[in-house]
Amino acid sequence: MKRALYHRARLNAIASASHLMINGAAGAVMILDLTRLPILETERLRLEPLLASDADQLFPIMGDPEVMAYWDVAEIDDPDIVAEIVGSQVRGMQAGRSVYWAMRRLADDAFLGSCDLSDVDRWHRRAEVGFMLGREAWGQGYALEAMQTVVAFAGANGIRKLVARTHLGNRRSEALLTKLGFAEEGLLRGHVLRDGERRDCRLYGLLL
Repeated sequence: MKRALYHRARLNAIASASHLMINGAAGAVMILDLTRLPILETERLRLEPLLASDADQLFPIMGDPEVMAYWDVAEIDDPDIVAEIVGSQVRGMQAGRSVYWAMRRLADDAFLGSCDLSDVDRWHRRAEVGFMLGREAWGQGYALEAMQTVVAFAGANGIRKLVARTHLGNRRSEALLTKLGFAEEGLLRGHVLRDGERRDCRLYGLLL
C-alpha cells in the first residue's frame, strides 16, 4: 500500500511539473501553452486552428487516392468519417495535447490542407509534426512554408525535439523533412497495416 501511494504521489508530481519546465527548472516558463490556440502567418499563408466545420473542406482532400497513397488509411469516401476525425482533432486541441491548423492562402482564403503539432510531451519537451496538402497545391512550396513556421513556433515555445514519420517511398515528404533539417533516425519495420499489407515507415527527428 505504501509503495502504491508513493508511486501515485510521484506520478502526480511529474504530471504537475511537466506543465512548467525549462532548462530543467520547474515553474520558470510555460511550455507550449495551448489554452490560447495560435494563428500563424507566413508570406503566403495563414494557419488557423482547425474547426469542426473544416471537415467539409478536408473531405475531398482525404478522398483523393493520390493524397492518401502514403497515409495509414486509404482514401475516405464517407464525409461522416472525416467529420469524426476532425472532431477528434478538435477535442485533442481542447485538451491541450495538440494543435491542428487549417492552411489557407492569404491571397484568396482558399483552403489548401492542414498541418499539426501533435502528441505534445511537456515533460520531455517533444512533439510530432504532420501535414496534408490538396493535390492542386502541390509543387508550389506551400507545405515547406507552413512547416517552417510550425517548427519555429514549436522552438519558440519550449519544444526541443520534433519527430515525423513517413511511409517508405514517400519521397515528397522525405525531401520536405530534409529541407526542414530533419535527419532520418530509423526504420520501423511493418509499422502500419494498410490494405491487408504491412508497411515500413521511416522515422525522422529534429533537435531544436
